[in-house]
Amino acid sequence: MTQKSLPSGIVALGFVSMFMDISSEMIHSLLPIFLVSVLGVGALAVGIIEGIAEATASVAKVFSGAISDWTRKRKPLVLLGYGLAAVTKPLFPLAAGAGAVLFARFVDRIGKGIRGAPRDALIADLAPPAMRGAAYGLRQSLDTVGAFLGPALAMLFMLLFAGDFRLVFWIAVLPAFVAVALIIFFVREPELPAAATKPKFPIQRSEIARLDLQYWLVVAFATFLTLARFSEAFLLLRADSVGLAAAYVPAVFIAMNVVYAASAYPLGRLADHANRRTLLAGGITALIAADLVLVVAGSIPVMFVGVALWGLHMGATQGLLSVLIADAAPADLRGTAFGLFNLITGAALLAASVIAGALWSAVGPAMTFIAGAAFSLIALVGLYAVRAGKPAKP
Repeated sequence: MTQKSLPSGIVALGFVSMFMDISSEMIHSLLPIFLVSVLGVGALAVGIIEGIAEATASVAKVFSGAISDWTRKRKPLVLLGYGLAAVTKPLFPLAAGAGAVLFARFVDRIGKGIRGAPRDALIADLAPPAMRGAAYGLRQSLDTVGAFLGPALAMLFMLLFAGDFRLVFWIAVLPAFVAVALIIFFVREPELPAAATKPKFPIQRSEIARLDLQYWLVVAFATFLTLARFSEAFLLLRADSVGLAAAYVPAVFIAMNVVYAASAYPLGRLADHANRRTLLAGGITALIAADLVLVVAGSIPVMFVGVALWGLHMGATQGLLSVLIADAAPADLRGTAFGLFNLITGAALLAASVIAGALWSAVGPAMTFIAGAAFSLIALVGLYAVRAGKPAKP
């Protein structure tokens, strides 16, 4: 009999992502302003805090994924990662200086790094192979719902409470602990077959060699695609350059994430029944179109068209990349595979953002998005080296 609905654990993990993202984005959408206007921290310190935080998360993902393969247990690491993020949330409203915020962001990002690869591997463990597109699409969609609800709630509460940053940060603590409770009570690991031999620790040459050429082709493709998809901060800068008032700039993230959330799950389900290469090609085409629209955008409405196309690209590609990694990696190395994938694409995103910033400063906004379109074309050509067809029914 064919299973028509996703396992409850996958649905629970989707809502875990949503509630944690609501909490995190309520804080992070206000944090730079809080640091500068309330704590008196300079812009350089803000950059250092964010850089240390994101680098820490990328490194942690590799080791947590490998440990989940080695111990054959993923839920404890998922719970630890989300739990660390939850317990750091009260530190933000209590912070009296930049050091406290740096510590909170550091621990929060360690938590994100710990949970990411084991969670993605756990979804592959729980989902029937023919439903992986829907599984990753649902998680990505609900995560993105949190990404636009968080800033929206932050703006609402700032208006209601007369700009009281600390009170808004306290409110943001609540959804983080809801996320942890969902893991404890509603996420169950599947029973794994007994291992014939004691698993080796995956971060060694003999184990990494088991990740075959197809896996590395997917990683290479995703790396070029990530070089095209630089930080969404440049969408905010583009909005500012066409005259969007500063008070409304967060609407750019909200608009992008609405399209992202609305498209990720249906396109993920479609990927279980249609050719995945075609869907990825469509997603890349949407990114090229977004870049070209943003090159010529001379008005706010045209700029928002580019932002919407960017969100459609995210919905079409991000969950599907996770499916390709899950399909290409051996079951007992999925955590390690996701960890390496996240590390390499994270480095590519940093490089892309540096290149985009340099082009923006030296030539102007148009060249930044032209370069993005060029990298997208390279990724589109490289896509045809990746085996991305419809999986066989189990």
